[in-house]
Amino acid sequence: MPDHDLKKMWLSEWMALHGVVVWGCADLEAFETPRDSHGKGFPRAVSFALPMNPEIMQSIRQGPNQAYADEYTRVNGEINRLSNELAAEIRSRGFQGQALAASVRSDTVNIRGDFPQKTAATRAGLGWIGRHCQLVTRPFGPWVRLGTVFTDMPLDCGPPQEKSYCGTCKKCVEACPAKALTGKGWQAGSPREDILDVRACDLYKRTHFMEFHKGHNCGICSSACPYGNKRAGKG
Repeated sequence: MPDHDLKKMWLSEWMALHGVVVWGCADLEAFETPRDSHGKGFPRAVSFALPMNPEIMQSIRQGPNQAYADEYTRVNGEINRLSNELAAEIRSRGFQGQALAASVRSDTVNIRGDFPQKTAATRAGLGWIGRHCQLVTRPFGPWVRLGTVFTDMPLDCGPPQEKSYCGTCKKCVEACPAKALTGKGWQAGSPREDILDVRACDLYKRTHFMEFHKGHNCGICSSACPYGNKRAGKG
């Protein structure tokens, strides 16, 4: 069996063993990624999504609650555990692997992390970016959290998702209490600022929801998304 088929097989088996149903591999050659131990940017990443509890996601239409904060923490913890295990498994096979921590805002000035998890996810074909500036997957809508593991292992990547399937829907835009969503649709390469006024979003969360992860959580726009509500039988 060809070597690349063996690599694909073990990764598929690893994901199935760990209960991950939404995952893919992303070609990141055209992007600036974290540096490996040789000082080079990682050319690829494994991206995966873990679902949030749908009943909890429906419960935050008027704002986050403690159940949502707890679920957010739980899923992020599971993502970090799986990401670190996968990175270690990749390294055990003779390649470099580096996990990207879930929901870490390393750049507080520009309000972003070391690398956008959603970029890896769209490049892996997991879904598209909705008008709420979140990844939308077919199985779970936007009610997911994302994990990313950078690697130099040769992998079959993509195809990337390059357009939105939100149609004319603007329920997330209408639901946003901060009026931080522009209403523009996404396509590959769209800057975040085309879709989201991140400072307006951040200020509203810190003003109103500091008791939940120091104002880093809201979820109202995501809760309004029909793709998520279809999963709960409410779409």
